Amino acid sequence: MNEEDRLTHYRQALDFAQQQVERLVERHPDYFPIYTVDGRWAHKGELWTDWTGGFLAGMMWRFHRATASDTWRKRAEHYSQLLEHRQHDRNVHDLGFIFLNTYLPWYEHTGDEARNSVLVQAGRTLAMRFQQPGQYLCSFIGPHSLFIDIMMNVPLLFYAAAQTDDAALRATAEAHCRTTARYLVRDDGSTAHEGVFDPETGRFLRQDTHQGLRPDSTWARGLAWSLYGFGTVYRYSGLPEFLEVAERNADFWITHLPEDRVPYWDFDADLDAPPPWGAQKDSSAGAIAAGGLWQLAGLTRSAERALAYRTTALAMLDALVDPEYLAIDTPGWEGILKHGVYHTAKNLGVDESVMWGEYFFVEALQRTIADIQPRNQPSASPAH
Repeated sequence: MNEEDRLTHYRQALDFAQQQVERLVERHPDYFPIYTVDGRWAHKGELWTDWTGGFLAGMMWRFHRATASDTWRKRAEHYSQLLEHRQHDRNVHDLGFIFLNTYLPWYEHTGDEARNSVLVQAGRTLAMRFQQPGQYLCSFIGPHSLFIDIMMNVPLLFYAAAQTDDAALRATAEAHCRTTARYLVRDDGSTAHEGVFDPETGRFLRQDTHQGLRPDSTWARGLAWSLYGFGTVYRYSGLPEFLEVAERNADFWITHLPEDRVPYWDFDADLDAPPPWGAQKDSSAGAIAAGGLWQLAGLTRSAERALAYRTTALAMLDALVDPEYLAIDTPGWEGILKHGVYHTAKNLGVDESVMWGEYFFVEALQRTIADIQPRNQPSASPAH
C-alpha cells in the first residue's frame, strides 16, 4: 500500500470509528461495554473483572483532540466523570487503563489541578497493591498473583511519582517492572501471563496463565501488553534496562507473526484445532502491538530496529483496516474491529469486538497519520 492510499484508508477507518462510538453512546447511554456478543455491545455475560471504562471515554478524548468537536469534549468529560470514583478502587489492578486515557488528556486539555489530583490519587491507590516480599503489584486475583497486564498500568505510578516528587512511589514502580522482567519475560522475548508467588516469603513459584493456552505458551495480548508497557516505562523512567526488554518483546513479536501480520490469540495455538483454541485471530492484540511498535520505533537507539518496528506496525494496521477485520462492510455490527478475543477459556468475547481493541486501534491510527502525512497537509489527528 503506498503512502497516499494508506492515509486514505486510515482516515476512513477513523471516520468509521467515530460513527460506531457515536451510535454506541446514543443506543446505550452511560454504559461501559467490554465485548460484543454477535457483534452487539449490550452483553449480559460475565465481566470477569471491570477494567475497560477508560477505553470508551479515552476514544472520546481522542476524537475531541482530532476534531476540536465540542460535542466530543462534553461526552469525554461526562464519561470520564462517571469513572472518577474509581480513583479509590482497590479491587482492580487496571487503574492506569482507566485514568491515563481519561483524566490525563482532560488535565492536559484544561490544566485543571483537580483533574491531576485524581490521577495522583489513582496512582497511590494502585501502589497499595504492592507486595513487599515479592516486589510486585499484585493482580486482582490475589496477593500471590502477578499479571503481565500490569505493565500497562504501572506508568500511572511513574506519572504520580513525577507529579509529587515521591521517590518511594517511583521505587515501587521500578521494582515492579524489574520483577516482571525477571519472572514473566523469557530470554527469547516471549512472555507468560501470570507469575505465582508465595505472598509471605515472596518466593517465585511458577509461571501460569488465565487467558493463554498454557503456562509456558505466549498469549498474544500479554506479549503486546509487555512490548507496549516496557516501552512506556522506559519513556517515563529513562532506564535502558526497560528499553532492552521491550526490544526483546518486539523481536519475538515480529519473527513469529503469521503471513497476514495479525496474530493468533496465542503464539503457540494449534492451528489445526478448531476455534477458539486453534486458529482464532486476535485483532485487539494486533492493534495494541501496532501502537507499541510505533512508539518503540521512536525510542530505540537502532536505526535498523526502528525501521523494522515501523514497517511491521504499518503492515499490521494495513491488515486491520481491511474489511476482513474492520466492520465497515458488516451490516449490524456495532463494534469497530472484528475478530478480537477477550477470554478464551471462559468463552467471553471470542471472535468479537473488544473495547481495548477499539481504543488502541484508534490510537495507533491517529499516531501513524500524524507522523506520516505530508507536511503541507493539515493534521487530521493529534500528535503524540
